Formats: sequence, structure tokens, C-alpha cells
Amino acid sequence: MSARFDMSDVRRLERQLARAIPRLRQEVRQVTMRGAVNIKRDWQANARQSSGRHAPAYPNSIGFDLAAYGPDIFMAIIGPDKGAPQGALGNLLEYGSVKNPPHRDGGRAADVEEPRFEAQIALLADRGLTWGA
Repeated sequence: MSARFDMSDVRRLERQLARAIPRLRQEVRQVTMRGAVNIKRDWQANARQSSGRHAPAYPNSIGFDLAAYGPDIFMAIIGPDKGAPQGALGNLLEYGSVKNPPHRDGGRAADVEEPRFEAQIALLADRGLTWGA
């Protein structure tokens, strides 16, 4: 006895995903870029408030790079440039020391952005299934 299986729905989904994936890649890159910009901006604002008097150049050392690992993996590297004026203070200001409490300027910025980023990615995942239809 052989079982019959109708592959038409599977093939339809395959075609739908093939049309949606290029657009999803572009949209995910844009969401990642927007999240990095938001974290950088908020980190700088936090740093101006918490260390502006003692390290006035530090906030301007904060930047980001967007890295792609293949077509499907994007990563933003955000933080102070150690070669910039006062950028080398980043570890001390962010994480503190025996004599200085941590400021968590970057950590607080990331905490604020995380739910927004996750919501945008979830929205893209939901939309992605309808783009190829």
C-alpha cells in the first residue's frame, strides 16, 4: 500500500518564500541599521548626562559598524572608538571599577532598543509570508 501526498501546497510556499527572502534580507538590514543608530544616539545622550563634566569628549567617541556575515546575518558593533579622544575610557565608564560605579550608558540604551528591535523583526517575519503571495 503506498501513500499519496499532495506537494502543491509545499511548492506554493517554496515559491512564496523565494520571492520574499530578498526583500526580507533588505528589510532586516535596514531594521538592524536603525537599531544601531538608535542605540548610538541614546548611548551618546546617556553619556552626556552621566559623564559630560568629567569626560566631555567621550560621547563623541561612540559609533557603530554594521557587519554582514553572508546574506542572512547582520550584526551591529556599537561602542566607543578607543582611538578617539576619551574613547579609551569606555570600559571604565560603562562597567565601572573598584572606585567608580558603572554608568551603563550603553547597556541602558540597548535595553530601551531591544523590545523595539524585536517587534520590528517579528513584524517583518509576519509580513514576509504575505510578500511572496
